[in-house]
Amino acid sequence: MLSFNDSEAAEELASRAHDLMEEVVLPKERELSGGMAVSDSTINELREAAREYGVYAPQIDEEYGGMGYDFRDTLPTFEEAGRSTLGQIAMRVDAPDEGNMHLLELHGSELQKEQYLEPLVKGEIASGFSMTEPMQGGGSDPKMLKTTAEKDGDEWVINGHKWWTSKGIKADVLLVFARTDQEAHPYEGCSVFLVPKDADGVEVVRNIPHIGSDVHGMGHAEIKYDDVRVPEEHLLGEEGKGFQHVQERLGPARLTHCMRYSGMAERALDVTKAYMSERDAFGSKLAEKQHPRMVIAEQETNLAAARSLVRQAADRIAAGHEARIEVSMAKVFTANATQEAIDTALQFLGGNGIAKDLPVADFYESVRQFRIVDGADEVHKRTVAREAFADVPEEELDALTRFDG
Repeated sequence: MLSFNDSEAAEELASRAHDLMEEVVLPKERELSGGMAVSDSTINELREAAREYGVYAPQIDEEYGGMGYDFRDTLPTFEEAGRSTLGQIAMRVDAPDEGNMHLLELHGSELQKEQYLEPLVKGEIASGFSMTEPMQGGGSDPKMLKTTAEKDGDEWVINGHKWWTSKGIKADVLLVFARTDQEAHPYEGCSVFLVPKDADGVEVVRNIPHIGSDVHGMGHAEIKYDDVRVPEEHLLGEEGKGFQHVQERLGPARLTHCMRYSGMAERALDVTKAYMSERDAFGSKLAEKQHPRMVIAEQETNLAAARSLVRQAADRIAAGHEARIEVSMAKVFTANATQEAIDTALQFLGGNGIAKDLPVADFYESVRQFRIVDGADEVHKRTVAREAFADVPEEELDALTRFDG
């Protein structure tokens, strides 16, 4: 077994998470018909089990209902949770609530934490992250943000058009990213607001049809904000520091996403290896044929490399660094490694991979979005390339012969 230098606390937490998955979550998943949405009563049952196993909201401070583990120590548990979409919900490490809770814990006022963070941790309410906009608005280039928030007395008035607001349909509160200073550069003139979904002027236009089976009905919403008024106390963090706050949310959230998807990919390979060990074809078990064995070995190697990159980035964050380069490397590599692993799993399963009696088809639909959400591959590669070309050693070409015209 590879060692990732996880602490004893991290290993013990992950061990309990593994037991929950094997003894409760995976058996429950197998009871569900393929592609079926899970009921609220089942979610509540799974969350109660997670509490009993001592793995509920490990990433949140005990003061707010979590377990108070360091971010780095929770990563192996996020991977365990990722082995089933139900595991993420059970342990309260599911997106987007996990990232939103992190942002509230970092920058929420005591009143905001009481009103929103604690109920979120308990699972009593849900949240949406409303940042991305349709064409001509902010997307991969968030500097193009067009949604505005203007101060009017002791209120903020929000106007804008968002889409791809994760969990926007089910959310009770929306974290809305808007420009608060039209004259300033967006990096200095944007802020984050807590907006109750039932506030006047909030229009949930639709749940956007998209690739990806969603067994827990999260969805991604298109939302319009028309003169939505919120009290000044609903500003989250500092005015004008929205980009900084969002990066503080997205950096760790990208890594936790990586771990959830690596767990999903590992589970897909487990399902496939079990199938290959039973399935006879052309005179022998699939698992005995050289080509499939070599391909599986390659996928296992890529997933191990992904886990290492994620942990290195997490170590940098834990040491107080922004770690943008490390996070971008981990995110783009893991997104591609998990997609390839799950695609390989589905291919070797054949017809059983396409069918939804097994979870791999759902995994396949889910993993493709990971190369786009939380920053498209191209955005992260741009970040890495900018750093790679920042200080080119020109002296390395001193020995070249050049045209002397």
